Amino acid sequence: MRAAGVWVWGISGGAPEGVSQDAEEAFKKTVEIDRLIDLLRHANPQELPKIVAENILAFNEGFWIRLAARNDTCKSEDDKKDYEELALSVMSIVDRLVHKTNEKIESSTDVLKGILKPVVDEKEEIPWPPRDPEALKAMEEEVMQMEQEGQLDEGFLSEVNAQLRQAKEDGDKPGLVAMLQKVLQLYASIVLSKRSYAKRGNEVLKAEEFLEVLIKAPEEEWNKLLLDGMTVGKGDVSPEDLNAVIKKRIERTLIRTEGGSYQQRVLTEYLKGIQSRAEEIVQVLQGRT
Repeated sequence: MRAAGVWVWGISGGAPEGVSQDAEEAFKKTVEIDRLIDLLRHANPQELPKIVAENILAFNEGFWIRLAARNDTCKSEDDKKDYEELALSVMSIVDRLVHKTNEKIESSTDVLKGILKPVVDEKEEIPWPPRDPEALKAMEEEVMQMEQEGQLDEGFLSEVNAQLRQAKEDGDKPGLVAMLQKVLQLYASIVLSKRSYAKRGNEVLKAEEFLEVLIKAPEEEWNKLLLDGMTVGKGDVSPEDLNAVIKKRIERTLIRTEGGSYQQRVLTEYLKGIQSRAEEIVQVLQGRT
């Protein structure tokens, strides 16, 4: 994330001569908050929870007012988005810490079991797709809720990947494989949808907007959306433009996630899945197989 370059009374020095003691105290608090904000902005996703926990008492009304003020001074849309994402991340972590003060944080295995519960019957059979469409909807809602609570961390993603790898090796659990893949797709869709690049001022960027529609859509709807949205089908977004914005989103994801993390892998693989599907559609429509 980029530094916003916001200065109050020079920050590196003291308050101007002649300023009252109350004003000087307020200035010192502002300096402390600015330092914390800068620390949070430059931290990677894995460091954030630790920093928030160590400074939990600092997240009072003054912190949020100062964060909003710095956001208002941003000149670029990317900087504004950075501040908005930071605010959401910090609020989520603070809420989770407060919520879990007197509770034991669920293990990654328990979280996954809770997510899969709606689509696994009492005999622990795993039909896919679920016989009851409402079961899939319930699973999607559970993923969204757990993500909002900050439960879908690196430990959780590691657990899902480990179980997915084992299920593939076993070779006799196609339902479980599909189900775990769906969990990762839902996670990627939710996280990637938090940021929008479809507007530049008052201008709507069609390719970015189309990519965001694909990101939010279930994987089984991609074919129809691509056929309806690309110029090789019925739409007005060229395959070249779509490919360019996908590559750009992958680059942004690599920058904003920790290198080698499961989160980085899951998010980039989801984007590459959309990219591959688009290429397949283009090849079929152009008669190349």
